[in-house]
Amino acid sequence: MKRYLSVFWLYLSVLVLFWKTAIAAELEYRVNFAIASFSSLGNLAGSWFALSLFYATDYNFAGWQWEEALVVLGVFTILQGFSSTLLAPNLNTIVKQVQDGTLDFVLLKPISSQFWLSGRTISLWGLPDIILGLLLIFYAGSQLNLPAVNYLVSFIPLLFGAISLYSLWFMLGAMSIWFVKIYNVTQVLRALLEAGRFPMVAYPTAYRFFFTFIVPVAFLTTVPAEAVLGRVEFSWIAGAALLAIVLFLASMAFWRFALRFYTSASS
Repeated sequence: MKRYLSVFWLYLSVLVLFWKTAIAAELEYRVNFAIASFSSLGNLAGSWFALSLFYATDYNFAGWQWEEALVVLGVFTILQGFSSTLLAPNLNTIVKQVQDGTLDFVLLKPISSQFWLSGRTISLWGLPDIILGLLLIFYAGSQLNLPAVNYLVSFIPLLFGAISLYSLWFMLGAMSIWFVKIYNVTQVLRALLEAGRFPMVAYPTAYRFFFTFIVPVAFLTTVPAEAVLGRVEFSWIAGAALLAIVLFLASMAFWRFALRFYTSASS
């Protein structure tokens, strides 16, 4: 146990060092944060408007009133910010490192290469999305008079959703070892995740099946939103946990498998 704790604290200290360095570099361009904030406001306003088009005609998604649909949009906005803060800055560089041969230097470091590639940097420009998503959830929750405990419970499936999203993105990035130009595939994933801005009941049955069991968008946004509303079933949270664990382990196994086919720049 002491060995695992020492390894954990070692990796945590390395991660803190990574992020301190990245934040110091990002703060040299503070105007970019203001631009990112305006961009996030614009994106949220566009999503709000698209959602309002359904409810403006007295149409309701089955079992979802206006404020409840806003919770889904809030969860989607948080995950969008998470992607911009951690996933895109780190995982999109895997392709470039394979192209340039700099992945060799990562593999030679005395830490997990997957950890290094996943947490080497952080971008502050995704924080406005996270903040706006939280504010939107709290606003909708105040209109629905939700108890504070609901917000705490919803953090669990939201964390599972973030792990699942990371795992999917990392496995796509790892495919660059075989297919160097993999940018389009990650863009397809992001486009599919756009479906998460609406409750799953908004889609026909076939699409609901696809977004639940093929591309698990439902576990990313709708399940955490249901937890905020206090009506999620335990089986769905258990399913989100199982999915996150399976995908995370799959990402580790897939990375080790992919490295067997990696040809270093020096060979």
